[in-house]
Amino acid sequence: MSSYFIAQINIHDAEEYTQYEEGFDRIFAKYNGEVIVVDDHPTVLEGQWPYTRAVMIRFPDESEAKRWYHSAEYQTLAQHRLQASQADIILVTGRD
Repeated sequence: MSSYFIAQINIHDAEEYTQYEEGFDRIFAKYNGEVIVVDDHPTVLEGQWPYTRAVMIRFPDESEAKRWYHSAEYQTLAQHRLQASQADIILVTGRD
């Protein structure tokens, strides 16, 4: 079953975050994921949305999502994201 990586992100250091973005595609291309959404201005239909970015990535299954996320090269790159932003991130199973 497909697995979805969903992140709600508040970016507070755009310059540092750019370093994360610049390295992302090179690493991500090695895994079987597909970036579905990167949106800095989502439309709020209900409630509050106190984030500056929404991200959704689809993987063929949970193990592939975790293989990417826990890889040494991604975790090294993610240090830029961690320094530049605060994120709430979940992994959910799709309905194939």
